[in-house]
Amino acid sequence: MNTAGKLSAYGVALTLVAACGWMIGSAVGPVNSGDATAAPSMAGHGDTHSGTVAGHLDEPAGLASSRGGYTLTPTTTTLPTGTPTTFSFRITGPDGHAVSHFDVEHEKRMHLIVVRRDTAGFQHIHPTMSTDGTWSVPLTLAAPGSYRAFADFTPAGGEGTTLGVDVSAPGDFQPRDYRPSQASTIDGYEVTFDGHLVAGKMSKVTLTVTKDGKPVTDLQPYLGAYGHLVALRTGDLAYLHVHPDGEPGKTPAGPTVTFYAEVPTAGTYRLFLDFKHGDTVRTAEFTVVGS
Repeated sequence: MNTAGKLSAYGVALTLVAACGWMIGSAVGPVNSGDATAAPSMAGHGDTHSGTVAGHLDEPAGLASSRGGYTLTPTTTTLPTGTPTTFSFRITGPDGHAVSHFDVEHEKRMHLIVVRRDTAGFQHIHPTMSTDGTWSVPLTLAAPGSYRAFADFTPAGGEGTTLGVDVSAPGDFQPRDYRPSQASTIDGYEVTFDGHLVAGKMSKVTLTVTKDGKPVTDLQPYLGAYGHLVALRTGDLAYLHVHPDGEPGKTPAGPTVTFYAEVPTAGTYRLFLDFKHGDTVRTAEFTVVGS
């Protein structure tokens, strides 16, 4: 082959190599370098407002059962309906052993959120831990379906983390659909939501509590706050747990409770507000569309 022919063949080979590299790169997708422009994430109790854990800057909280070296492992993933049943799990650390030391966050070392995947049956409960690192709590699932259990915790000296795992309740599953609503009524209380969720920005939202048409001005502290707000993105249940601005004794005890929340994307979110009044904790539910 003459020199011109060799150069031509070499050029064709380079073109083929570049084309193959482009196709492989397109299939794999870009590598996240962890820069500040990565999509914001959702936060748990001990997380920063962005909810990031080292190496997971682009992953919203609660979507994985393993994150940052920690893994949520339940003893069972099937529970009956309509009867209290012990739900147990462990958090294993980077060394593969059960973690037994946790920091206290909002008066508890472990917060467990359980909700059906259509966002029905929300529960915020607090397990107790045995000496071997096993957490247990009585759990009643009201109706059949697939549920998501979120373990929200901070390993001693570590970062706040939220892990999630699916739990099934066998039976005839009847899914529920929720229309956008910024008002919730429960036990004679009406709670209204005011504000707008904007993706990637810290948004101020205000919850106002009234009872029988009168403002409630004597909300009781619950876990060190006048309210706890959980937001779940419909579809995948990406998780956000935020807390109110101020603290008991330094801010008014109602009728309004102000939160600052950052959601990762536009879309529909189900919000759950736990508040305490008359020595009883109640949960108000909302369906809010963020932009």
